[in-house]
Amino acid sequence: MAGLAYLIFFLPLIVCPESKYAKFHANQGLLLFIVAIVGNIVLGMIPIIGWMIMPLYAIGILIIGIMGLINGFGGKAKRLPIFGKYNILK
Repeated sequence: MAGLAYLIFFLPLIVCPESKYAKFHANQGLLLFIVAIVGNIVLGMIPIIGWMIMPLYAIGILIIGIMGLINGFGGKAKRLPIFGKYNILK
């Protein structure tokens, strides 16, 4: 269930609201979602160069999301690289 947090970040919070493990992965999924949205908005506003970088950025976000899925379904509570150290959900 925790692995699904990287596709739909709030799902583990609904199904297992008391689980620290589910909250951890929901937080990581929410961070991934926010970073993906903000990055796409910023890169979309930069003409030509931003548009050229956007596919590489999307691939990077996809790879980090797959890492989260593997950790979530594998029973590991590893933080995502780069931005995983931040906590939004407590």
